[in-house]
Amino acid sequence: MLSRRQMTAGLALAGIASPFIARAQSPIRLRLAHATAEVHPGHIAALRFKEALEKLVPGKVNVQIFPNRQLGDDKPNLEAAIAGTVDLCMASGVLVPLVTGRPAFGAPQLPFLIKDYDHFTRLSLGPAGQALLADLEPAGLVGLQLTDIGTRNFLSVGKPVKKVADFAGLKTRIVPVPLHKAIWEAVGTAPVGLPYGEVYGALQTKVIDAVEINVSSILGENLWEVGKHLTLTGHYPWHAVIACNKAKFDSLPKDVQDAMRQAGRDSTGPTHDYAKQQDISARDGLKAKGVQIHTLEDLDDMKKKMLPLIEQYAKQSPLIDAFVKAAQAG
Repeated sequence: MLSRRQMTAGLALAGIASPFIARAQSPIRLRLAHATAEVHPGHIAALRFKEALEKLVPGKVNVQIFPNRQLGDDKPNLEAAIAGTVDLCMASGVLVPLVTGRPAFGAPQLPFLIKDYDHFTRLSLGPAGQALLADLEPAGLVGLQLTDIGTRNFLSVGKPVKKVADFAGLKTRIVPVPLHKAIWEAVGTAPVGLPYGEVYGALQTKVIDAVEINVSSILGENLWEVGKHLTLTGHYPWHAVIACNKAKFDSLPKDVQDAMRQAGRDSTGPTHDYAKQQDISARDGLKAKGVQIHTLEDLDDMKKKMLPLIEQYAKQSPLIDAFVKAAQAG
């Protein structure tokens, strides 16, 4: 039989040990914010990352995803991840140079550089793509995943665009960054910078005539209700990043850090598989909703207009130059 002293000592020891055990078993909570709808490949990118990470370190991490602009649009989410008010974000890559001042991250959107989703997977997981992610650390972010969440095409409200000449004068929504402005001016449109959440209303009221966009966003934002002509140009991917606040990342255990980097790589291919499947199957859905789908008859002419831009931007950064060369090498 235990003496009173032994029982007291045992209870005291249990009182010390129990809180430690509870803490050890409690998973690390990580909040991941993004702006896309649940059917969008951007949400799938976040979901596949969560699944991969939680599989690599079972019971250690709980990723809570806040989709569909619950915590704000792309730019605020990216800024929040830098500030540390959220732990992780999934944000459009086009905003990264604008928000962080790291210009190289715009490289994947150099027009007609990336052939398809499989090509993007190889580039993302290769040295050139991983170097773009690493370049985010001076801005206070740890880049974990680089994906294409929907190759871009051209949606117009009025007349269909079937030739390059048809672009002339169309008020076209763009993200207001220099590369996009240069691309769409080169083909003759009148670019208009608008937040993503304002596109539907602007098309409906004819503030704009068109938007360059991916089919998943047409579905997710119900843009098919107002835009009835989709021209398949495939001009560039809508690349995205999953990134973690650097201070938060540095505070995590080493095995969790390693698992987060691996989860970013492991979730790249599955995200592209979803985006590729949706890109094809959703076209039938859009047709059923009354959207007419066209091809650009002189697509090669559009591509030729873009070559000087690629050369110009490749000179801006060794990382951009390396990415361009890797993409051109296949």
